[in-house]
Amino acid sequence: MTTMLNTAALLNHLTLRPARASDEPFLARLYRLARPDLLLIDGEDELIRTVQAQQYQVLLQGAGNGYDNAMHFVVERAGGAIGAAMVDFGHSEVRLIYFALLPETRGRGLGAEVIKGLQRAAWQVRAPLTTVVWHSNPGARRLYLRMGFQPVEQGAMADKLQWLPERDPAIG
Repeated sequence: MTTMLNTAALLNHLTLRPARASDEPFLARLYRLARPDLLLIDGEDELIRTVQAQQYQVLLQGAGNGYDNAMHFVVERAGGAIGAAMVDFGHSEVRLIYFALLPETRGRGLGAEVIKGLQRAAWQVRAPLTTVVWHSNPGARRLYLRMGFQPVEQGAMADKLQWLPERDPAIG
């Protein structure tokens, strides 16, 4: 399935490709930009940078430990990195573990296009596509609901959303 995903012909000149070691500085910076909540920590800049770095490592280690088949992708537009997606191709679902775009690229339909590509991959293997959305991120929640995801588990800090592959998303 990963070859279907990383070479997916997305609109808006978007592509997904496997992350490389040389992408690490961009991915770490993107994670910091995707977590403005960590800037609310009451402390010196050094402490905030340390917590950001630790949280990024927790994401990477958690994905590796909890999701054996997880792959980290870089989202590119016209050859430049604009985002990242971490996806696990499990036995019973395709799980979007992490998805972020650079702030200046948001609100242009690019996130919806990436999600549509993931929906196509999930539809091809007839597996649900799931993700977890933090309550503190209402914009992401609206996007996923607009893309056909439904809440399946509610938590104190975040909810699990699921899209079922009932029809080919390419058809609409």
